[in-house]
Amino acid sequence: MEISIRTKQLKAIFSYDKKIDVEDRPLEIRPYHFTQYVGVKEIEQFQQLLPATGFCSTPDNSIQENKSFSYSIFTPKGARKLDQAILLLHGLNERNWDKYLTWAEYLSLATGKAVILFPIAFHMNRTPNNWYNPRALMPWVAKRKQEVEHLNNSTFVNVALSYRLSDTPLRFYISGKESLFNLWQLFTEIKTGQHPLFKKDTSINIFAYSIGAFLSQILMIANPDRLLDDSKLFMFCGGSIFSQMDGSARDIMDYEAYRKVKNYFLNNFLVRNEHHNLLPVLYQEDFMEKAFKAMIRPNVMQEYREKFFEKVQNRVRIITLKKDTVMPTIGAIEALGPKSAKTILEELDFPYEYSHQNPFPTNTGASPELLYTSFESIFNRVANFL
Repeated sequence: MEISIRTKQLKAIFSYDKKIDVEDRPLEIRPYHFTQYVGVKEIEQFQQLLPATGFCSTPDNSIQENKSFSYSIFTPKGARKLDQAILLLHGLNERNWDKYLTWAEYLSLATGKAVILFPIAFHMNRTPNNWYNPRALMPWVAKRKQEVEHLNNSTFVNVALSYRLSDTPLRFYISGKESLFNLWQLFTEIKTGQHPLFKKDTSINIFAYSIGAFLSQILMIANPDRLLDDSKLFMFCGGSIFSQMDGSARDIMDYEAYRKVKNYFLNNFLVRNEHHNLLPVLYQEDFMEKAFKAMIRPNVMQEYREKFFEKVQNRVRIITLKKDTVMPTIGAIEALGPKSAKTILEELDFPYEYSHQNPFPTNTGASPELLYTSFESIFNRVANFL
């Protein structure tokens, strides 16, 4: 399989609105609708605290696309009720599922399981259209460069996220918490038999990439209603402690935004002072916030975090890439602790130029055969584990 050709083929048929028969594979892509109800009051209370930005005058709690949206599931063709699923979580600042379509197809074919493409809050199709319209965004790029001296990595791809997080870094946490509530709801719907595709007590494992890996680690630690007691988690290009991440990139967020986000969470968020009084008192130090804090710095709640990974080491695997600077291997080691890292973590390297954002690039001179060999080496590991 040539990855670039297959990606284009799947991209051409992918839809949020209608069921797609994948003609040359025994697969279907089915759309489902999600309207959040778990944690709605908490999310609303958080989002009401956030000032609207100049970039988007609509308050976060009034963006309807984020509250009710479609998501897609790759499933064996003709399946009625299934009892095994893999949740696929994407990276930060993603606006489409293009690169993940071959990933989901491979995993569904290799495992026979449904693969759920579920969007994180304010990502993919959970935002207004003008957040990823180049024509609408270029004036904001020019404005951003005027406002921040020597800013050389602001682009129409990262300007929306950069403005929103620069204005209020706390958005990173609140959007993450909303995503956790959403996943709590999704797991509950599936496990209780409320989801139309799945039987009651369906097994749900997770494949997570980049910031989706960070979110999944927090979800596993928090384990709402013990819904993840038996879930396995496989992370690719992820697993890092927050302090070792580097999200400054032309397709993630600009340098100034990441500087502010990192400074806020490594310092102000971890202490109770005037900088941290935005969090509603009622929800401070709940079990999800505790799980998030455990993943910020290696020396914060270290025993709690490392004991957790020791306990679940047979259910968690991570593959990092040697040249990945966004989610480096050292960050995963610091998250896991050296003892668990020996079991959970594997660092690989590919014999071609690649990046965190594009581990299987088609424009750097690597042959299609070499790219597919690397792709297959990763996803065979994932399929065998999940």
